[in-house]
Amino acid sequence: MASNSPGSRLSRQKLKLDFQGGFERRKLNLAALSTLTKQPTPIQSNMERMKTHKAVGKLSFGPDKNYEYSSEDLMDCGEIGRGAYGTVNKMLHTESDTYMAVKRIRSTVDEKEQKQLLMDLDVVMRSSDCDYIVKFYGALFTEGDAWICMELMTTSFDQCYKHIYGVLLQSIPEDILGKMSLAVVKALDYLKTNLNIIHRDVKPSNILLDLQENIKLCDFGISGQLVDSIAKTRDAGCKPYMAPERIDPMSSRQGSYDIRSDVWSFGITLIELSTGKFPYPKWKSVFDQLSQVVKGDPPRLTNGEGRAAFSDEMLSFTNMCLTKDVTRRPKYRELLKHPFILRYEEKEVDVGSWLEGVLAQAPLPNFDKLEI
Repeated sequence: MASNSPGSRLSRQKLKLDFQGGFERRKLNLAALSTLTKQPTPIQSNMERMKTHKAVGKLSFGPDKNYEYSSEDLMDCGEIGRGAYGTVNKMLHTESDTYMAVKRIRSTVDEKEQKQLLMDLDVVMRSSDCDYIVKFYGALFTEGDAWICMELMTTSFDQCYKHIYGVLLQSIPEDILGKMSLAVVKALDYLKTNLNIIHRDVKPSNILLDLQENIKLCDFGISGQLVDSIAKTRDAGCKPYMAPERIDPMSSRQGSYDIRSDVWSFGITLIELSTGKFPYPKWKSVFDQLSQVVKGDPPRLTNGEGRAAFSDEMLSFTNMCLTKDVTRRPKYRELLKHPFILRYEEKEVDVGSWLEGVLAQAPLPNFDKLEI
């Protein structure tokens, strides 16, 4: 039986706190968004571009599929997600017959949330040529709220693995995990190579898949700009997936870290998806986490426990990601050369048919039958 993801538990706690208040609320308007800080930033520049004809009031599904639109051109098919900033709704653009995931951002989000939303928007707008990152289609401002139109995916691996292990009492095949690993490492490498960005929140809920065989990374709200390949903000991200060097107050790295912290997070994610449970016991305090993650041995993916045996390549790849010594932990380019990844560069795997088979056995929560 799959346990609740720590990331999901923390998200629910944060959601509760957000809706109870405690933050200063500010109107979300174009003037405020353009003055989040005193000095211009890439995010602000991107927001200025969004205010032009290239994004606001226009949808782009490809070079020859561009449409002017308003809220009246969208059919609301229901809510598929909710967060502190507002809701995500499935909507149909009637003229193009295209379904989208539309983030409806309330005009009252606080300044911190504004910055996270703008960072997410900035990354997806600049990643349109990456097949492993969710697509941005366009934006709209209506009744003071911002609507951000994104590519609609079927589900997340977080939702999927809990359903498979907890409801169907099955497991995720290695071939699916292999294709997922290929997609995530390529997406992370794209962010580093092309945008000089580290994701900082790699976990199952931020890896999406659909019936068209796409696997994509999402949620770039707390991504960080790298300076000389180093990030500085220690507390950004979901703490259960954080690498030892990010939570160790005695670390000689003095609060700095690099892309290898995301490699650790992905290793934790891969064990969770491979076994149906988070690899650490539930922590009662930050001291428990510090003791287990920083001072204890790293988790290891092994064969046994009644599961189908994993290949030696998968065991090697997963456990490499969880190398505790950050100086010995591989970076993306080394991972892309690993035999496990090279195998799935070549091997054809019908991810869409597999997901359709999973859904045929029992529907996922929030799964809309229009997607089948």
